[in-house]
Amino acid sequence: MIGITIDRNHSGEIQSFEISGHAFFADRGKDIVCAGASAVSVGAINAVHAITGVTPMIEQGDGFLRCVIPDHLSADIHEKIQILLEGMVVSLRTIEEEYGTHIKITFKKQEVE
Repeated sequence: MIGITIDRNHSGEIQSFEISGHAFFADRGKDIVCAGASAVSVGAINAVHAITGVTPMIEQGDGFLRCVIPDHLSADIHEKIQILLEGMVVSLRTIEEEYGTHIKITFKKQEVE
């Protein structure tokens, strides 16, 4: 199963996300759940960089992706990044609705900074 964790700050804004695991929906190269989650998440990271010029901190490996948004961004840039990441969440939730036995999203909210 693909596990996705979306970390939000006390204001509900996305600070980071982590995706790990494999969907095992189909054979490697034919797994539409894995391909969908990968395309949506990597596309969101690419959009953040292309639209805002911000390069998030990325860690990745086999079946693993972590993205952390830098602190201390201008309000305008931060707002654009949040819109892009919320769009990613909508897309991932759409995948989860259809293929919930292969992908699970968890939301974590930081209570105290």
